[in-house]
Amino acid sequence: MGDLPGVFALPRMLRHFGATGEHMPPDGAVEVDAPDSALRTALSAARSGDWEPVAELMARTRTARDWDRRNRYGAGLAELALHHTGWLDGWHRKRPGDPDLALVAAQLEISRAWEIRTAARARHVSREQFQAFHTLLRDAEPVLRTAADLNPGDPVPWRILIAHAMGLGAPRPVFEEYLARGREADPHHLGLHASAVQYLAQKWYGSHAEMFEFAESAATAAPEGSPLRGLPLHAVTEYAVEHEAGSKRGPVDWSRIEGHVEAGLNLSAGYGPGDRRASDLRNHLALGLIRSKREAEALEVFRLIGTDARTFPWAYLGDPREIFLLMRRGVRVHVARRTPYFNGSVPAPASGGATDATASAVPAVPAEGTVRPAAMAVALAGAPLRDVREAVLITGTTMRLAPARRGGTFVEIAPSADPPGRRKGVRETLLVEGGLPSVARTFSRGAKWPVLVAVKEGADYTLHLYRDGRPVTVHAWWADPAEMPTQEEAAERATALAAAYGIPDPRPLTAILRGTGDPRQHLDEAFAALGLPAPPAGFGHRPEPLAGEPGAQLVERRSFFRAIKETLASEGDQASGGELPPLS
Repeated sequence: MGDLPGVFALPRMLRHFGATGEHMPPDGAVEVDAPDSALRTALSAARSGDWEPVAELMARTRTARDWDRRNRYGAGLAELALHHTGWLDGWHRKRPGDPDLALVAAQLEISRAWEIRTAARARHVSREQFQAFHTLLRDAEPVLRTAADLNPGDPVPWRILIAHAMGLGAPRPVFEEYLARGREADPHHLGLHASAVQYLAQKWYGSHAEMFEFAESAATAAPEGSPLRGLPLHAVTEYAVEHEAGSKRGPVDWSRIEGHVEAGLNLSAGYGPGDRRASDLRNHLALGLIRSKREAEALEVFRLIGTDARTFPWAYLGDPREIFLLMRRGVRVHVARRTPYFNGSVPAPASGGATDATASAVPAVPAEGTVRPAAMAVALAGAPLRDVREAVLITGTTMRLAPARRGGTFVEIAPSADPPGRRKGVRETLLVEGGLPSVARTFSRGAKWPVLVAVKEGADYTLHLYRDGRPVTVHAWWADPAEMPTQEEAAERATALAAAYGIPDPRPLTAILRGTGDPRQHLDEAFAALGLPAPPAGFGHRPEPLAGEPGAQLVERRSFFRAIKETLASEGDQASGGELPPLS
């Protein structure tokens, strides 16, 4: 029996959405431009003021002629140096002529300039920003030239110089010289050629035709299996973010886009799931597939990407991590809605699972009828238990509530209290996918009181603040001190949290948010600084820590209409003391 068109769209989505997440890491595990273990260790040392591990790491990439890692490491270190410069100053004092230091310093100059300009379209950048941007770039030229002089045979300084030329609008011969010098060092370096695609894009100093011709030529000349074979997907991104799929009016025939997307799929198949060498390719490929309306194939590419999101192409559309997660979820919804309700199933992952590097972050999808393991999450709602109980009715999710001091209420999802084999309800399917933060966002809607959600994923702790169904701020304490936020970031989050709880001075909380010790201890310190009761003692160590709390109550999962009826009945009792007529 076939489905009637459109009739079963929502039921299909609810039936199949969970299966689309098979072999896909949870949102909290996704990290943009995640450093590998070697760089993460060096970043952690640098934050503590120790520059020597950084110097050793960069020296190894130079002697091994590992230009791809050298490119990534230099960019990651420059990003750190934007806000934490002590370690770089120490390196300057001890080894002023170090070629690896010169490379990081060159990348830092470009990063400083672009931080002021931002990645926004030119029409959204002020005249003052442009002036400061160009001044910094002009002043940076001697630093960039020094990096190129001290690193003969290294293509990375020439990639940085192309970015410099692009920012200043240097004449075409300057760009061509930089590209030629970089190709002399490594004729197939992806970073160098990706910067050249940017320069040749129509929005900068070229045209769509020139950009595609360059990308196609470089890809054809690259060795079989080289990541450079995926360079045309960078051109696809530049074109596809501004032109509709299949458009006959665009300057590039869409069949050309489709051909590059198809070639990208074939190239991706040559790498294993989670392979970092393919991350750049696969992130661009996912967007190309989405723009080509090939969502089922995009779903498989998102599975292969795993946790390794990249800044580009997603930064063209907004915050890269937020856009990556939004696109991934949208693909899942689309595939679920298109899968027949009767005798239909979501295609199983072609990869057969994640690599060792990502397997720990990829949750298995429980078989239907099994109890989903409880999330390590607990929320503090700023209202008495009675009010919170009425609010959570609408979620259609089994919740456990426990009274907190000063009238607040702790809340957690309690899946263990659901009878085995009971089918998930409509709203549970939609809400529990996002865990307690999604549920808190729903039950806080229309309320005047704040909801603070603490989440533990691995060794990391995250705080989410919601009010009236809207996210106010989010902060994470990472087990790795290299992930400490900047002073500005911490101050902004502390100010938002303090305002929600009437704390006049956010500075003590700012210091806590920048803590790099035990994340669980910092979480307790943050609650105390906000004048809130400490999270339950079992939180972070066992699921459903409220189960043993004094006065804990269950709000059982119920249908949407039953929840509405009970909410209205409660309101009617308060208003008139009578009963409302039954809902039909």
